[in-house]
Amino acid sequence: MALKARSTANDTTFAEAYAQAHSSAGKRTVGFNPTTQYVSTTGAHAFVAPGSGDARGPCPGLNALANHGYIPHNGIGTTAQFTQATNQVYGMGVDVATFLSAYGTAVDGDIVSLSFSIGQGQSTILGPEDGLTGSHNNYETDVSPTRGDLYEYGDNYDVQLSQFVQLYDLQSSVSDPTQVNYDIPLLTSFRVTRLQQSIDNNPYFFNAAFSGLAVQPAAYQFTFRLMANKSEEFPEGRLDRDTLKSFFAISGPDDNLVYTPGHERIPDNWYKRAIGDEYNLPFFLTELGTIAAANPQFASIGGNTGQVDTFTGVNVADLTGGVYNAQTLLQGNNLACFILQVAMMEPSVAAATILLQQLTAVVSPLLSQFDCPELTEIDDSLFNNFPGYTRSS
Repeated sequence: MALKARSTANDTTFAEAYAQAHSSAGKRTVGFNPTTQYVSTTGAHAFVAPGSGDARGPCPGLNALANHGYIPHNGIGTTAQFTQATNQVYGMGVDVATFLSAYGTAVDGDIVSLSFSIGQGQSTILGPEDGLTGSHNNYETDVSPTRGDLYEYGDNYDVQLSQFVQLYDLQSSVSDPTQVNYDIPLLTSFRVTRLQQSIDNNPYFFNAAFSGLAVQPAAYQFTFRLMANKSEEFPEGRLDRDTLKSFFAISGPDDNLVYTPGHERIPDNWYKRAIGDEYNLPFFLTELGTIAAANPQFASIGGNTGQVDTFTGVNVADLTGGVYNAQTLLQGNNLACFILQVAMMEPSVAAATILLQQLTAVVSPLLSQFDCPELTEIDDSLFNNFPGYTRSS
């Protein structure tokens, strides 16, 4: 049976659900310190465009880090470098940064040097690595806000200007530029739209257990949580038009926007999250779960079956041996539990001892804190009916 992505009745539905999960959200005393939150874009961190041989890929935040020298300019870094830079520049929690960099290295990088490419993979002593660009449905995923689906465009790393314009225009009715804000409710509504576009236009659309349920929402949540500019007036951040354009390598006036591949920039006079208010793993996962509870289609694992608009979901009970089902997956912390457990089951993670240790150190306390049901395996043979999955494999 085909799934039609649907939004909640209105943004208030999501706002109410979010308020219930984060009763103090928006009322927290975050504070703002311009000295400790300022991010340099001068001197050693002045923008330098990528040159021949420099890797740039589907993640605008990582591309910007490379362009400003916070990670190696060639776009190939170690897990330690990615963890340090995303924490230092964006205020990403060390736990989130460790989780994502360790997982990305295990599935798409070089486990000998503990490094991976933010774009096309490199040759290593163990053979070629995929890099983020080559990690479709392992890490990189369909339904990006601005990047196209791989099997719709044949390119999963460049901004599709039509998608950016669609997002950009969601604030076109706001005449006062100081009130423009591409916030979580707005980005969530855009994700609803993008999900339906993938179902309607990509015959090989696939929503994978990890990349679809964890990485796809991260692309939307990170856009506001990590790219919004913090200030005394907006300690939680405000993401205005110019800041959005800068991070997505877009220039030009509203009626003539231009995309320059690989030229993502950290804006001048830009301030990260407050020290002590890092976007940590419990915050990310709880927010992810709250959004999915208000938009259950986001938690549907499965895909199109070779033709557009044929979305067929995998039975979650069959997938998990009855540990979860479609209803319980969206209850309490279960979606967070499922994502953490699936990440730890990835065979390439289990084979990389150091990376497994890094992930275990981050994941195990949360599995206990969230009181997770015990999931020991998933039946990923159920994915073989989806051409978008088998092509990735």
